[in-house]
Amino acid sequence: MNNVRTVSDTKRTFYSLHTRPVNTIYRRVVEELMVEMHLLSVNVDFSYNSIYTLGVVTAFDRFMQGYQPESDKASIFYAMSQAVEANEDQYHQDAARLLNVAKSLPVNDLVAWLSQTNRLENDTQLQAELDAIAHNPKFKYNRLFAIGIFTLLEASDPEVVKDEKGRTEALNSIARGLNISDDKLNKDLELYRSNLDKMTQAMAVMADMLQADRKKREERAKAKQ
Repeated sequence: MNNVRTVSDTKRTFYSLHTRPVNTIYRRVVEELMVEMHLLSVNVDFSYNSIYTLGVVTAFDRFMQGYQPESDKASIFYAMSQAVEANEDQYHQDAARLLNVAKSLPVNDLVAWLSQTNRLENDTQLQAELDAIAHNPKFKYNRLFAIGIFTLLEASDPEVVKDEKGRTEALNSIARGLNISDDKLNKDLELYRSNLDKMTQAMAVMADMLQADRKKREERAKAKQ
């Protein structure tokens, strides 16, 4: 008997927990992220790690910027976590822990650590996870893990991720150290950065439309008076 949860099960759980409508422009973002998390959670080669978790939290926060009502974001993240049978508190705690570690390190030290060329004692859990990833030939690499890596670099030194040459060198070094594909890592992050730009543009267009609509309503109200 197959008891593996389906995508439909996950979506059903989500909408039973978050009962308010999800704004149209964000619905696709929420569902795609949730489906990605679901597919990983049921994959036999996937194992939880805090870099992946940082990627989940970052992707959600970045792509949900500007969501209204703002208070619904916590409910959406909670429902999404529950739907994939994850612990919301652990997600936030692990993500915050890694961000604090990254901010406390010079970026060269962070890259050397992630690349496995230098071991640091700043976070024993992260060190154990890096060891496990590097020595696991079946490690389930994924886009959210890539976003977690990118977020660590960005937290340590925002200028590094803006410079294409420096960013590529850092990512390639990390990929070699963790025995993952540098090609996949770079391509996933190019797509991530591109999608962030598109989302920002879409939000700007939406803001302009709302402002124009507000102006028309005000003009009609004045005309009636």
